[in-house]
Amino acid sequence: MSESVNQPNSLPSEACARRPGRRERRQAETREKIIRSALLLFSERGVTATTVEDITNAADVGKGTFFNYFPTKEHILAHLCQMQMGKMREFVSEAVDSTESMDRTLYKIAVIITEEVAECPALLRSILAPLFSSESARRQMADDFETDRQILAELMAARQERGEIRNDVTPIALALQFQRALFGTTVLWSLGPSRPLADSLKEMSNILWSGIRAPASPRGE
Repeated sequence: MSESVNQPNSLPSEACARRPGRRERRQAETREKIIRSALLLFSERGVTATTVEDITNAADVGKGTFFNYFPTKEHILAHLCQMQMGKMREFVSEAVDSTESMDRTLYKIAVIITEEVAECPALLRSILAPLFSSESARRQMADDFETDRQILAELMAARQERGEIRNDVTPIALALQFQRALFGTTVLWSLGPSRPLADSLKEMSNILWSGIRAPASPRGE
């Protein structure tokens, strides 16, 4: 604190240093273009039938540029998953101290995690096939789920302390049940998307909430 008082010009310069420059912005734009082009092709053709050349042609970049960002096309899927995980973790860290109801919080988490596939069930199906067929991809997916489970468990524990959630089940077990419900709901929706994914997620979160919320206190207590 004393350094910022004694050096009044340091804060503006530090803020400028944190601001991405033209090169960084251009790199971010190129990465985003590659990702979006790849996801569109994955949804249309599947991951296996899509080549790196297909992606670079759609994104209007060279193969060398592609490999500057991603070692393989499968790494785009890993990047997508990590991007969604990052959004979820940021939301959950804020939700721990939020006064928003837990049923609404569960629904928002589900929407955040699935927002990249919510408009395209074919994309989800195309993503799952290569993930399940690769041992290394399965291990990475399991590790990612475990990391997310620990973060979700912190939220469950915080809400247990506030008396919102039943306390006869461990936070990690509650987090696991949420993951199971969310994954199953999303996969089943992708197989027969007769209605928006958001509607299925809302129904799922409401039913899950009815099972984990703390019982109402008897009258008079």
